[in-house]
Amino acid sequence: MAKRSVPVIDMQDFSGLAEKIVRACEEWGCFRLVNHGVPMELMAEMKGVTRSLMDLPMEIKQKNSHPEPGKGYTPPNMASPYFEGLSLYDMTSPGAFDHFCSQVDASPHQMEVLEKYAFALYDLAQLLGSKLVEGLGLSGELFKGWPCQLKMNKYNYSHETVGLTGAVMHTDPGFLTILQDDEIVNGLEAVDDITGELVSVDPIPGTLVVNVGDVATVWSNGRFCNVKHRVQCYEPTIRTSIALFVLAPNDEKVEAPPQLVDSDHPRRYIPFDFEDYRKLRSSTNSPTGGALKYFLAKSS
Repeated sequence: MAKRSVPVIDMQDFSGLAEKIVRACEEWGCFRLVNHGVPMELMAEMKGVTRSLMDLPMEIKQKNSHPEPGKGYTPPNMASPYFEGLSLYDMTSPGAFDHFCSQVDASPHQMEVLEKYAFALYDLAQLLGSKLVEGLGLSGELFKGWPCQLKMNKYNYSHETVGLTGAVMHTDPGFLTILQDDEIVNGLEAVDDITGELVSVDPIPGTLVVNVGDVATVWSNGRFCNVKHRVQCYEPTIRTSIALFVLAPNDEKVEAPPQLVDSDHPRRYIPFDFEDYRKLRSSTNSPTGGALKYFLAKSS
């Protein structure tokens, strides 16, 4: 039997679009978007800015610091010795782009591209949120005012790293991630939740990948799959990617809306604070979402 492949969703095909997105979140937790509305030229410009910023000397990249791990520059480390990433945390907060660009000495043009691209993805995230609400028969807004994190990633591959892991198997802690993967250098692999098999998420130029994270599993009362994924080194070529992480509510607990809880579907997780969960994921060394077990409701 042939391996299943990650769903591809056309955002311009409005027939049953909300239901298709919900189904992809339930069955895979990973899908690829075509005709998503982010201009191709802007995606190419952002890729160029990412390459130039990631090529900066280490001492400049290290100025992209943050008091909390994972919210600033991530240098190569024991777990991922070929991976590094720059990070702009809470991109909609006042002065976020000015602060990041002053850290890495970005030019006015680079800042303009960063801001345009980040907000194009932010708008796409809001659209995805509205489709999820619609597809589940809910009302209200999803993702409004939620902090989002923009990350630029570089995998420093060489002949010696072929066949090795660039980013270890993990789930994303937040609700969802919109990823511009490398359109030339493959390497992203996702776990098929039904078969348990690793499936290569092959690049399609001009498209975006959506990964569903731990917060979405809790918010959906267990309906959505927090996809396990990793990045492998297939060839000795530098690989870059850009990700927007839609994290969790800022001033509210993470919990399933009451409309998704009933006698047939009792509440699976107790409400929790996202930052507490993020720290627990780290302290319990639970990169694949295992720390969610600490928040299981007693009846689950």
